[in-house]
Amino acid sequence: MAVLIVILGVFFGLCILSTALLRWNDVRYRKKGLPPGTMGWPVFGETTEFLKQGPSFMKNQRSRYGSFFKSHLLGCPTIVSMDPEVNRYILVNEAKGLVPGYPQSMLDILGKCNIAAVHGSAHKHMRGALLALISPTMIKQQLLPKIDDFMRSHLSNWDNKNIDIQEKSKEMAFLSSLRQIASNEASSISQAFMPEFFKLVLGTLSLPINLPNTNYHRGFQARKNITSLLRKLVEERRASGETQNDMLGFLINGGEKKFNLSDEEMIDLIITILYSGYETVSTTSMMAVKYLHDHPKVLEELRKEHVAIREKKRPEDPIDYNDYKSMCFTRAVIYETSRMATIVNGVLRKTTNDMEINGFVIPEGWRIYVYTREINYDPHLYPDPLTFNPWRWLDKGPEYQNYFFIFGGGTRQCPGKELGLAEISTFLHYFVTRYNWKEMGGDELMKFPRVEAPNGLQIRVSSN
Repeated sequence: MAVLIVILGVFFGLCILSTALLRWNDVRYRKKGLPPGTMGWPVFGETTEFLKQGPSFMKNQRSRYGSFFKSHLLGCPTIVSMDPEVNRYILVNEAKGLVPGYPQSMLDILGKCNIAAVHGSAHKHMRGALLALISPTMIKQQLLPKIDDFMRSHLSNWDNKNIDIQEKSKEMAFLSSLRQIASNEASSISQAFMPEFFKLVLGTLSLPINLPNTNYHRGFQARKNITSLLRKLVEERRASGETQNDMLGFLINGGEKKFNLSDEEMIDLIITILYSGYETVSTTSMMAVKYLHDHPKVLEELRKEHVAIREKKRPEDPIDYNDYKSMCFTRAVIYETSRMATIVNGVLRKTTNDMEINGFVIPEGWRIYVYTREINYDPHLYPDPLTFNPWRWLDKGPEYQNYFFIFGGGTRQCPGKELGLAEISTFLHYFVTRYNWKEMGGDELMKFPRVEAPNGLQIRVSSN
């Protein structure tokens, strides 16, 4: 009996303590002019609920507090905006007191010179260097031939095999970028580089708590290892005196003089290129394969477009820039895949001073999560929004849609958009002209916080 009383006492004590902590954290952030909402636990806030429940958490909070509410996510007091008009205003008005506001875990792991971390003249400087590497001219003259050569090789021996398309698309996105960055050394450093890079990616979306066995700790250690590998690579290039026709060669021998990048900036720029292209390219490629499998008419139309390109060429001929630009339906498939799968849920901004948005006063230093996921399923913007329909993009391009935020918005629109589209288009070209495939079954898909198949996405591949 005494033991039961003790257990009940402890239980009720914990309940009272939990209620007190939750109440204290809400009172702590109850400033005049803030929008409604809850702040969760001290330090942790509502991060656990956000990462576990994702869209359901957002919808529940919106039903209670409206489309503009406060929370505490990934270690920061945060305003969540789910209003399309407000989101558009925030994205196109960065100069009016809004700067990138990505979580500390991402900034620590991707580097302080990462293009997502800097703003003002520093952002203009780093963005200029990045655009010089991935401009349409560079894609046409240097990058697309490398991408074509890599995709041919990567897909060369899939016939009559069971393939985990998630694993293969991750390898594809990483190795293709590595080949563009360091063409001669890519094969020799990929074995050491790839596992560290995958740890880095996982660490960017985590609480910045540096304890052993946490994703943040592993990601931070992976950054140190990757930085060491890249420094060694830069030193070896300089010592050799050779000029190589790749991104690293451009930065060391040409671009560095024009943009005057330090080694730290150069390494952070390389990590930026690897990271920003990796997740969008790999996940969009995987989900395109999934949607094409489930929609035979779309696959038929896509295959028709690529067979027409192939028929004008010899088997050994690569696709060129004109071929790529002619892939109108392919681009529509990629846009629709990005919309349906919602690979990017939103973007983060931070206030540099107290500012009024949507009738509320947001304190200096608070994050604003421009949550764009629900816009992708708005029936007013996309009739029959849960239907995979690439044809919807052929009538009106995304540049004419004020609320198309798949590639970001304003001055922060993804600079690697065209390069990513070229990589996915080239992959789809060789995949659909060479192979048929069937899903093996039993694969679960998660849509938040990342789109992924926890146990892989298995397909059986056969030649056309």
